[in-house]
Amino acid sequence: MTTRDPRAAGLARLAALMADETRAACVLALLDGRAWTAGELARHAGVAASTLSEHLDKLVAGGVLAEERQGRHRYVRLAGAGVAQLVEDLAARVGPETAAGPRSLREASAGSALARGRTCYDHLAGRLGIAVTDALTDRGLLVRDTGFALTDAGLAWFAAAGISLDRRGRRPLVRACLDWTERRPHLAGTAGAALCRHALDAGWCERIGSGRAVRLTPAGEHALTELLGIETAGLR
Repeated sequence: MTTRDPRAAGLARLAALMADETRAACVLALLDGRAWTAGELARHAGVAASTLSEHLDKLVAGGVLAEERQGRHRYVRLAGAGVAQLVEDLAARVGPETAAGPRSLREASAGSALARGRTCYDHLAGRLGIAVTDALTDRGLLVRDTGFALTDAGLAWFAAAGISLDRRGRRPLVRACLDWTERRPHLAGTAGAALCRHALDAGWCERIGSGRAVRLTPAGEHALTELLGIETAGLR
């Protein structure tokens, strides 16, 4: 009689989906939380559209991506926050000794921008995300004793800042997400997503190009200094 865990086959299939560099490039790009066309992803991954389509079919069938079609265009996005967390956690396990270095000045500049500030699916990451998380902790708004949790003062801070927290769903209010560049946890969950959305909508930060990198605006520097006492010089 076999005692093999019934989840083993499913885990093996999921691991096989990620065990391809082209598919890995696609899911990492989709960590920006937006929907991409198949053509955009093909150019990003540096493969032919027909090749990329086969990879997307596998990722959709495996539940990693969700797709929708508008006219001739096929759009794909990560299937949900749980998939995004899995991809980010896996990426965080890729140590600097195994990651390939930049091949050009453009790649080096892009990598520097991502390390400074980026979106991790729907929350802030990089030095910007860590700075916000540390400031919330230092001010007693976030505690990390047994995982992340907002204090009563933290809930009041979000309300005072005009950041609405929808607590009706099954998603945790806050959770720790290991930052793959800083090697430390940043704020994720419902609160992390709401804060990121507010930062973009209020013009505190803006996207750089079409990727995940974001940069603080002067309005954002003022807001983070006033609301959280963050020294923003290192985040420019």
